[in-house]
Amino acid sequence: MANLSITGARAPSTGFDLGRLILRLVVGVLILLHGISKISGGAGFILDVVSKAGLPGPFGYLVYVGELVAPILLIVGLWTRAAALVVVIDMAFAVALVHLGEFFTLNQTGGWSLELQAMYLFGALAVALLGAGRYSLGGLYGRWN
Repeated sequence: MANLSITGARAPSTGFDLGRLILRLVVGVLILLHGISKISGGAGFILDVVSKAGLPGPFGYLVYVGELVAPILLIVGLWTRAAALVVVIDMAFAVALVHLGEFFTLNQTGGWSLELQAMYLFGALAVALLGAGRYSLGGLYGRWN
């Protein structure tokens, strides 16, 4: 018997939803750790980078939204697509403001210098495209999940 959804379309498999959960948790937890580090280190570095880029200083505090609030929403699966897009924007700004000089460089082991930032950015983009799945507070068919 086919597993049909309320729309008559085939519902995603348990494996698909488990994969989405794993992706959400990995991206969310790893970005959250960076946010926690920024809280303990203070906002000075971020505010300095933002000011040197010519942006208003208070924009620097938005990094806390991208690295604390959004990852928590990803982890629990609430407003997941929007939260994932916030992480994508956060990572794009991080690359543009802090890591742009490393864009065409390799690290000491031969990997791309921005591979970590790229994994966060594209992992969050994948979550934004895939949604949260059934293992989330927002549920399988939530508008922003």
